Amino acid sequence: MSENQSLVLNHRQIGQKITRMAYEIYERNSSEEEIFFAGISGMGKVFADLLADKLQSISPLRASVMEVILDKNSLVQGEVKLSGNSNLENKCLILVDDVLNTGKTLAYALKPFLEIPIKKMEMAVLVNRSHKLFPVSADYTGLELSTTLNEHIEVNLTKDNYTVHLH
Repeated sequence: MSENQSLVLNHRQIGQKITRMAYEIYERNSSEEEIFFAGISGMGKVFADLLADKLQSISPLRASVMEVILDKNSLVQGEVKLSGNSNLENKCLILVDDVLNTGKTLAYALKPFLEIPIKKMEMAVLVNRSHKLFPVSADYTGLELSTTLNEHIEVNLTKDNYTVHLH
């Protein structure tokens, strides 16, 4: 870890954020039987797994997780795919990523869902940096963090050592 990195959230704090977000998801979707989580490749997918596991442990809702596979470095030219073949028709879906920066990644991640008649779609992020360039906002946020455009957020959700660093 370099000297200009600062710890923003530790393992315990991230665990608390996941628990709070899972309760919020349950409160807003308590009439549903199942919630689908679509995690964006990388830490977004890991975060989706953690939210789904917590939701299932605190509620009677079933939680299914799929991965939104995209190349964050080539969003315009790249293809956006979904893992698995779940029937999402008339279902509730939560699109999940670790960090919401400008909204560009989440906006492109919507692509595969535009032709499916989904009942409701919401978004969940662990850290919202609020540098909004696209009309995308999170329904569930672990932490709102004001940063400069030069700063970088690094999320690590490695088992037993969750961290969020700013550098």
